[in-house]
This record gives sequence, C-alpha cells and structure tokens, in this order.
Amino acid sequence: VSFASGEVTLAGTLTSPAGPGPFPAVVLVSGSGAQDRDESLAGHRPFLVIADALTRAGYAVLRTDDRGVGGSTGSYDTSGYADLAADALAGVTFLAARPEIDPARVGLFGHSEGGYLAPLAAEQAGGAVAFVIMMAGPAVSGEDVLVRQNELLFQQAGAAPAEVDAQVAYVRELVAQLRAGDTDGARQLAAARIIEQTASLPQGQRPTPEQADAQARATITTVFQQFVTYDPAPALTALSVPLLAFYGDKDLQVPADQSAPALTALLAGKPDVTVTTLPGLNHLMQPAGTGAPAEYATIETTVDPSALDLVTGWLGDRF
Repeated sequence: VSFASGEVTLAGTLTSPAGPGPFPAVVLVSGSGAQDRDESLAGHRPFLVIADALTRAGYAVLRTDDRGVGGSTGSYDTSGYADLAADALAGVTFLAARPEIDPARVGLFGHSEGGYLAPLAAEQAGGAVAFVIMMAGPAVSGEDVLVRQNELLFQQAGAAPAEVDAQVAYVRELVAQLRAGDTDGARQLAAARIIEQTASLPQGQRPTPEQADAQARATITTVFQQFVTYDPAPALTALSVPLLAFYGDKDLQVPADQSAPALTALLAGKPDVTVTTLPGLNHLMQPAGTGAPAEYATIETTVDPSALDLVTGWLGDRF
C-alpha cells in the first residue's frame, strides 16, 4: 500500500485477517535510524514477525518504510519528531478510511525510539488512536537514555572505569552543545572523539580528519538532535488511552531498570496502564546472553514468543 503524509509518500505493507472485518488495527512505528517496513537489522525482521503474530490473532497491521527508505519518499535524517509523529498519524488515517478496518479500534505500536513517537502521535490524534503499545520505549529523556546506554555498553565491553567516565562526560557535553543549538560545535566534538578513540589503531586503520568529520555529520542529524533533547513526560502524562509497555531485562540500549520505574511513576493513577519487564530478553525481545547489540545476529529467535503472547493477550482482552 501507499499513502500521503503531507508532501511525503509512505509505502508499506498491510496485512489483514481472513474475512470481511471490520478488524481492529495496529500501526507499527520503528526505532531509531532509517528503517524499512520490516525493521530489518542483524539478519532479523522483527516487524514482519510481529505483524504476522498480530494478524494471526485477528488484527490488521500496517508497517511502512521510513522516509527515504524503500518505496517511501522524503528524508529521514532531516526530519523532526513532528514529521515522524505525523507519519504515524497518516497511517492511522489511512487505515480508518478502509472498509475492512474498525476506525474506533486503531492503535500504535512503537519500538525503541518509536516508543517516544507513538505516545506523541497519540497525544496529537484527537481521539483517533485507541491504544498505545511501547516495546522497549524510553520513558526518560533522550540524554538520560544515551548516557545510561553508553555506560552499560562500555562496561559490557570491558572498558575501564576511567574510559566509562570519559564517554559519559563526552555524551553530556555533546548534548549540552545540541541543546544550545551549536550543531557545528557538536559535530566538531564528535569528530574529535572519533579521532581520540581510534588513535591506538594502526595508522592505516585510523580515519582521516575528513573521514571523522563525515562520520560525525552522518551521526549528528536533525532526528538525532531531536532524540537527545526530547523529554517524553508531557506526551506520556497526556495519554488517556490504554497503554502496554514492556521491556527486556537484558536490554542495554533502553535499560528496563531506568525506563520501567519512570513510566510507572509518570502514569500513576491512569485507568488502564500495564508496565512489565520480561526476563532474559534484549532490546529486540530476543532471548539473550549478555544483551549486547553484537549478539543480536547470533541469536536464532527474532522475537521471543513470551513477548508476542503478551501483546496479543493484552490486545485480546481489550480490542
């Protein structure tokens, strides 16, 4: 399928259960980086697996290529959160107009950074979004996520405490420059950090200053700036629809012990909120050993059945 989001055309896949409907429906919202409709990474296609499980359980599912990927036009890196939230809402509007979809039962499922975007889109939807599901969705600021992520990844890789402290100090300084609007300064800082971290490599393997600068520019994009300066609290506290949020306790990218308690506190008193942590699972909801990203490609399972059962069971009780 394809549909418009402002001046951008989004292309994707819509899967529907057998029969005429009308069916409840889910729009999948991908994590960070320009993703295809299956959220393909490390030899896995998580959104394909999730869409299949949900459709077999009776839900229509829309998953799309991000801006500038596959069949979608536009540019992901130069987009802001307002653009990406609008894309999710365009998917909701597209589904609601289809005869096989029940417009009163269309919700959003956001993975990782998509867990920032789904509540933001729902807040702006004017009642068009019936529920929100967050899979490894952060509930603290992008800066706090990035700091904790770097701490855990460096520690898991065996870095000395001084190296961990230096990386955290770098992340804090980088975000401070981006908050101040000094994008050029942030890119210069990132390039200098790349040179510093590769200084011990053989000379032929070290990036040139030009290569380090290009790598920094590729990293410090508009959407990255939005991420590290974003505070999800306003959108989360504004939610008035049922919400399911689940985390893996082996996740080193969006640590459960950071976001699950924060989300529980933010949504205290809301009528239908489920926040849970699944044992032994990583950021992709795979059964994991260390939880390190380098491990993702070595794990046969794409999404653990416990995560799929949680989602289909929660939805089945409500929609």
